[in-house]
Amino acid sequence: MKDLIRIIVAAAVIIIGVTDAMAIEEAKYDVIIKDNRFEIRNYAPHVLAETIVEGSLEDAGSKAFNRLFRYISGENRSRVKVDMTAPVSQKSAGEKIKMTAPVGQQPVEGKWAVSFMMPAAYTLETLPEPEDPNITLRQVPARRMAVVRYSGFWSEKSYQRNKVKLESWIHGQGLTVVGDPIWARYNPPFTPWFLRRNEILIPVDAGAEADH
Repeated sequence: MKDLIRIIVAAAVIIIGVTDAMAIEEAKYDVIIKDNRFEIRNYAPHVLAETIVEGSLEDAGSKAFNRLFRYISGENRSRVKVDMTAPVSQKSAGEKIKMTAPVGQQPVEGKWAVSFMMPAAYTLETLPEPEDPNITLRQVPARRMAVVRYSGFWSEKSYQRNKVKLESWIHGQGLTVVGDPIWARYNPPFTPWFLRRNEILIPVDAGAEADH
């Protein structure tokens, strides 16, 4: 039994090390209130690559992920200017965009909007245009979000349970909800469930000042 525990701990250390080595850019925010697993954050403006898909909460992310991943992997019309060297064959190659975190998902008229946050180095004007007409680029303004963080499987049951807890906490803080909840996932699918970072974010009134 002790040997098994050692193996599990060693595997966890290796996985954590790999995760750290593969660290990627995350959305920028300032923590205004922290209360155990709950936080109020002020997020900086950023750009999303977003696509709308149908299906259950659990299936929608998988359907959209490949579509969005193809966009950041080069399936786009690069706006980078290339010096003219061979006029007949000259064209801009698709531009690769670094992966960022989290992958966001929120309800939109009975469907799901799934999004990748774009690196801060890009603006709406400098991002390459998606070749897939089902992907849109959207500027998100600065906003205040109430957040709950949890680990575990990417299931609707876990999502609903933690969303209810967050909504109750928001009510207890006397805050006003001003938008739909967003389900955020920070890890690749091969990450063990107990090491996954999942969050639910709900926009709240930015005029509500923290007094804690």
